[in-house]
Amino acid sequence: MRKYQLKDKVVVITGSTGGLGQATARALRGKGAKLALLDLDLNSVERQANELGGSQVAAGWVADVCSLDSLEKAMTNVVQHFGKIDVVIANAGVGTPASLEHMPPETFERTIDINLNGVFRTFRSALPHVKKTQGYLLAISSLAAFVHSPLNTHYTSSKAGVWALCDSLRLELRHLNIGVGSFHPTFFQTPMMDAVQSNPAGKAVWNGNTGIWKYVPIETVVAELVEGIERRKDIVIVPKSNRLVASTPGLVRSLIEFIGFDQKRLKKTMQLAEKAD
Repeated sequence: MRKYQLKDKVVVITGSTGGLGQATARALRGKGAKLALLDLDLNSVERQANELGGSQVAAGWVADVCSLDSLEKAMTNVVQHFGKIDVVIANAGVGTPASLEHMPPETFERTIDINLNGVFRTFRSALPHVKKTQGYLLAISSLAAFVHSPLNTHYTSSKAGVWALCDSLRLELRHLNIGVGSFHPTFFQTPMMDAVQSNPAGKAVWNGNTGIWKYVPIETVVAELVEGIERRKDIVIVPKSNRLVASTPGLVRSLIEFIGFDQKRLKKTMQLAEKAD
């Protein structure tokens, strides 16, 4: 496939002020893209836009992925400002380890609403504009779409749902020459992961930053993300060595659980989770 040139393409990023959002915005700006930055705090997105070059190449708007109306207004503002939308990255997300038995119901519901329903709302609000440019939609999922860990029923459900949503939507939009991709990185350094590792149960379930759960550099994650857009890929796995895990989750699930979630450590993890709850 011929490379999708990013120069002067208008790219919308939700959750733009988060760790991955900021790193992605800088990388895309380096490719010459124009950036529409969406997040909850106006001061933060305006400051981010100024740091990336100002209103001709980067502009920020308030948008809440839990509100379709908020996203529709933001997309309209983007088009009024830049004239079009070419690429949309549904990046907003949350994740905190907790056991299903003890987590507040609103924690599960909020995670699904932001991580999964938020992708639906982002794509739904952007579609009328992306249809005009035959653009590309990319949702940030996770390796958690394929590796289903304890203390993450809410998170793994949301990320597996994002993967399925993208697969279905791709079929719906193929005849319009609109690409749809899902992005599945393993662990990398962000404030969200710092919070997970600072939680005793979260650190226990992942055994810290070691073994098969070892972090990859955020630079690697962003480089693969940008290449995924340039190739309009259906699915991006980071690191590439995890492709087997992603392509055959049922076949390797038992092996991953045996290696990654030792029975003794798992019992201790659940005891820690009970204390935390």
